[in-house]
Amino acid sequence: MVLCPECETDLDVEEDEVDEGEIVSCPECGSDFEVVTVSPLELKPVDEEDYEEEEDSEEETEDGDYS
Repeated sequence: MVLCPECETDLDVEEDEVDEGEIVSCPECGSDFEVVTVSPLELKPVDEEDYEEEEDSEEETEDGDYS
């Protein structure tokens, strides 16, 4: 078990059930966290601006523009 870094609610997340880079949401406060490491289980807050920028840059490369 791991505690939500924002509201300290117990998150029902087991180390063997998640992979690095996976996004976990807190059911209590709704915050999203990225799994940084699985052993020990470590979470970091997902910055929504960075997440949106990643989606935008992926769309650009899908159009064939690699510059």
